[in-house]
Amino acid sequence: MSDIVLYCKSYRKDFLRLKRLLASIEQFNADGIPFYISTPEADKELLTKLVGSNGYHWVSDELIIAANPRVNPGIEKGRSGGLSQQVIKSEFWRLGLAENYVCLDSDCMFITNFYRHHFLAGDGIPYTVIYQNKEFYQLADSRGHSKVFQNLHAESESVKTLFGRSGPNYFCPCPPFIWSAKVWQSFDNEYLEPKGITFWDYSRADRPETLTYLEALLKFKAIPVYAIEQLFRVYYYDWHYFALKRQGETEEKLKLHFLGVIYQSNWNPELDYGGSDKSVLSRFIRKLKRFGRYLQSYI
Repeated sequence: MSDIVLYCKSYRKDFLRLKRLLASIEQFNADGIPFYISTPEADKELLTKLVGSNGYHWVSDELIIAANPRVNPGIEKGRSGGLSQQVIKSEFWRLGLAENYVCLDSDCMFITNFYRHHFLAGDGIPYTVIYQNKEFYQLADSRGHSKVFQNLHAESESVKTLFGRSGPNYFCPCPPFIWSAKVWQSFDNEYLEPKGITFWDYSRADRPETLTYLEALLKFKAIPVYAIEQLFRVYYYDWHYFALKRQGETEEKLKLHFLGVIYQSNWNPELDYGGSDKSVLSRFIRKLKRFGRYLQSYI
């Protein structure tokens, strides 16, 4: 069993982004940390065609699902893609491949050399990405996007209540996440099993796996909390990207403080495999709105 691996759960629409992520790992993975990719079995052939077969270990989503003996095969077919992805990423630990894993999304990209010590402390305990997100909330409010705070605050309150915790709301809304198998196992043993449920029963849109991990860690204390901030610069929205670029931010400058960057796919569809399924009019309106947000960055 490895002390730590890299892992990305992907699917066909994100394979061009995944190809970019793989290239960045091959370039900057200074310690040669193993990289695992999971996809549905039906997407394996396309993965090999678009991304290649070197530089990573492939496992099927179905294998991860089957690693939980309390789950019926094919359960993912009755769930939305987003919720299935949450559970599969969170259950990767069940394969027994690593004590800890750095969970990446396909739209991640490393921009500088990274090493084991960026993810693990000297005693082998993984760092925990945990912070209050105040800087981003302030920027969002200043730019007229107050719903950003409202939505994330509601999620945090929902999950925090489930674990009976009061106090500050903590966040780690975007990858890379450094996850310990011990924390996920404690959540399963101490929360899910006593209720007679699985992660598939627990998972909902207002219970993101990111906050669930944090609250399980704080509640059951499976490992010590060695807190760090985000490892990647995340551009959550196009207005966020435009505002920071307007301040002079570049990928070269980001290397001073970040290991990588994320241009989130929800606002950056250029690398969607297969193109957009929206009408010409819808795409035009979207581009027009995006141009308006670009102009707003000058205000």
